[in-house]
Amino acid sequence: MSKAGNFLALAITSAAIGAVAGVLLAPDEGSMTRKKLMKKGKKLAGQVNDHIDDGMETLEDMRDVLQKQLNRVNKKIEDFA
Repeated sequence: MSKAGNFLALAITSAAIGAVAGVLLAPDEGSMTRKKLMKKGKKLAGQVNDHIDDGMETLEDMRDVLQKQLNRVNKKIEDFA
């Protein structure tokens, strides 16, 4: 697994542990605690999606750069032959 994958797994695990601890130690009513957990869960999911989107954009940019370089190499090979 890559470093990014390990980090993501650690972040999700940490969030789950934090959620369980929050439920066990919460001074609020159960319904209020559930609302807070849902809100934080949605926020975390949004952040994860943002990071995934950023990663996809980076990969697409890298693909474009590599494609341009490959085209240049192919052109040089054609010119040489």
